[in-house]
Amino acid sequence: MSDLLARHRAVIPNWVALYYNEPIEIVSGKGNRVVDAEGRTYLDFFAGILTNMIGYDVAEVREAVERQLRTGVVHTSTVYLLRGQVELAEKIARLSGIEDAKVFFTNSGTEANETALLLATYARKTDQVLAMRQSYHGRSFGAISVTSNRTWKNNSLSPLQVHFLHGADKHLSRFRDLSDADYIKVCVEDLRHLLATATSKDVAALIAEPIQGVGGFTMAPDGLFAAYKEVLDEEGIYFISDEVQTGWGRTGQSFFGIQNHGVTPDMMTFAKGLGNGFAVGGVVARGELLDALHAVGLSTFGGNPISMAAANATLDYVLDHDLQANAAKTGEIIIGGLKAAAGRFPILADVRGKGLMFAIELQDPATGEPSPQIAARMMEETKKGGLLAGKGGLYGNTLRMAPPLTLTVEEAHEGLGILLAALETVNEEVSK
Repeated sequence: MSDLLARHRAVIPNWVALYYNEPIEIVSGKGNRVVDAEGRTYLDFFAGILTNMIGYDVAEVREAVERQLRTGVVHTSTVYLLRGQVELAEKIARLSGIEDAKVFFTNSGTEANETALLLATYARKTDQVLAMRQSYHGRSFGAISVTSNRTWKNNSLSPLQVHFLHGADKHLSRFRDLSDADYIKVCVEDLRHLLATATSKDVAALIAEPIQGVGGFTMAPDGLFAAYKEVLDEEGIYFISDEVQTGWGRTGQSFFGIQNHGVTPDMMTFAKGLGNGFAVGGVVARGELLDALHAVGLSTFGGNPISMAAANATLDYVLDHDLQANAAKTGEIIIGGLKAAAGRFPILADVRGKGLMFAIELQDPATGEPSPQIAARMMEETKKGGLLAGKGGLYGNTLRMAPPLTLTVEEAHEGLGILLAALETVNEEVSK
């Protein structure tokens, strides 16, 4: 493994992060578990950054891809009719709840968000955009401009004029004592004030994650985006919901994260889990928005036959097995168990999440300050216990986890046990 790590460092950029003091190579997977090159097995609570949505070696997905491969057609491009693309677009348009919806497929969430921003700025004839503090929307020039997290932001150059809103920062001292209702009121007042003072008349869109991924699964209280949308509608401003991490029933409460707020957006972007590891992303929007662009456009690999076969099989599996309900059930076991035990661990600042999208935030028990060091120690301890987790948060002090939606009740209890044991160990070490 040390040889592979040395080779990696020789040819891969330094900013491509690797987890763990001793990074692992995953060589096989089955169900919700993976095996590394040393033969160690792990319960996967990060799913390739929320991408292996229904686990590993799923027969329905494998067989769908194999059927397409046997035709000999791996790629044709969107200049020809693609049956799998049309079928998947029909399903997504129906599930979106967006009236007269159409779908454009890309290769990633970054590309999907770029497309949505293009649609909004074109339709509104303005480069002014609203986004949320602590957000992350991708790695490209435009997506970075609507990202509000210094760790992921290489420069301040931007093709857009962006203003960032409150909404996922109730932990700040000025807000933490407010009820959700009062916090929403303050945020809406701030939005109105910002529109009156910091922008010219025309603003293209608000882009927002219902639950912030890289932000450490921080989230606005339910109802905030509905209140925001009332203001946006008054101004003719479009609402883009970035569902790259929150889509397909992961939150347990709704099929798309924004539906927890009782909102139907003008556009939704998606990617990650839809292909269960195969590259697929896209935007679903009102047909009038997607049809409006005057220039010819296509996506060479977006909507390709292999990814469409995988995505159709994955989405069908999610629906046929009611994995949204499973996310609600198994997520409650883990989130409820962590919250019940939280008082035992002074290093644990917060437990949050919905369904199979949850996080624990770590702090210095003496000062209450965010502790990325304790988070890093927790990563090592959970790995030692046989569980793979992710990390993030504005200050790098959060373990964020999103197991496959196929997680069983038994695996939920197993994962909870590993997390509690790791908290016990690390809390004892810090308290010495």
